[in-house]
Amino acid sequence: MKEALKPVSALLVSVAILLTGQGLQGTLLPIRASVESFSTTSIGLMGAAYFFGFTIGCLLGVHLVKRVGHIRVFLAMTAIASTTALIHALILYSWFWIFMRMLTGFCFAVLFVVIESWVNNRSSNENRGVIFSVYVMITLSVQAVGQFLMLLYEPDGIELFAIISILVTIAAIPIALSTSPAPYVDQDVSFNLKKLYKISPAAVIGCLFIGFANGSFWSLAPIFISDVYVDISFTAYFMTAVIVGGAIFQWPVGYLSDKIGRRKITIVTAALSATISFLIVSVIDDLNLSGLIITGLFWGGLTFPLYAVTVAHANDNANPNEFVMVSSSLLLMYGIGAIIGPIISSGLMAYTKSSGLFVFTGITHLILAIYLSTRVAYRESKPLEEHIPFNDALNATHTASQFYESSEYETDSE
Repeated sequence: MKEALKPVSALLVSVAILLTGQGLQGTLLPIRASVESFSTTSIGLMGAAYFFGFTIGCLLGVHLVKRVGHIRVFLAMTAIASTTALIHALILYSWFWIFMRMLTGFCFAVLFVVIESWVNNRSSNENRGVIFSVYVMITLSVQAVGQFLMLLYEPDGIELFAIISILVTIAAIPIALSTSPAPYVDQDVSFNLKKLYKISPAAVIGCLFIGFANGSFWSLAPIFISDVYVDISFTAYFMTAVIVGGAIFQWPVGYLSDKIGRRKITIVTAALSATISFLIVSVIDDLNLSGLIITGLFWGGLTFPLYAVTVAHANDNANPNEFVMVSSSLLLMYGIGAIIGPIISSGLMAYTKSSGLFVFTGITHLILAIYLSTRVAYRESKPLEEHIPFNDALNATHTASQFYESSEYETDSE
């Protein structure tokens, strides 16, 4: 493993530093917005704006890299993302924060394009699974670490924003000094939603609804917890538990989908996730810290693997030459869902208090489970022996992996 990771070690260090800052920022901003008396709807729009920018970044990032190269793009995006983090603390207007979140989402999407394409191209077929497993472990672990940085200072000061800016800036150093050759970009983004719907209607609808729920959670969950518990540490522990749960359950859920079928495991997982969402709404006022952590572990564990399983289901029904189109189009559907979800859920929260968030995620997952159950009657699943391995589908869920399949390299003399 040591030899496999050596060519991408600098990249993984950058990822660790960058996503620590992102983890802190994602939780800090909704809480600080609440402190500044931003409306719930405005906070929801902030989340929608982030995912709008992120989706645009996924679409345009590859063209930016083609135009000026990986290193220049990475340095530019870290400079902008670092600046926007600080500006949040200086200009306290909701409309301005909404714009800043869109810009931040765009920057982070492009940064993922650069990092993941580099990691993908420095991997071989023999070690790609190991390298991306380490990559996923790092991304989830450091985002969890970022939650606890919330406890260093009060959210109403500038200190936490400064820490985010410092981390994002430092993340540029390993990339800037790396001697690893940058990958050659040999594919463009490919979309065909009409064709994708013919290949797998369940995957199209599934990714849209998963985007509804996930976008809402990341945008508004810190507000939900901080409204119930005064102690900010409860928010940090809950967000960490959800992230860790998503990491722990990813492989077991994927393994079961290989053995008993994608749609069956998605129906069961979505239904259980809906049950836990409604349970959270019912018992949140009575949960102690341990109960909150356990609930978060199971909610994240049942919710976050859904996207990868859905991508795997679509690829099971597609030809190999359609994988790029499938992954790109599903990413677009997820992005659309993640833009719309926070707008709807924040509006619901404005009328039902903070519990509206998990009412919305519960209804979303319940509708998804019911829809997929009806699909079983219309179309038989492919035999299990014809399924692609779940690990291959997991690699395809990364932001940039579908755009960089060549083993050639460009000489980046920037």
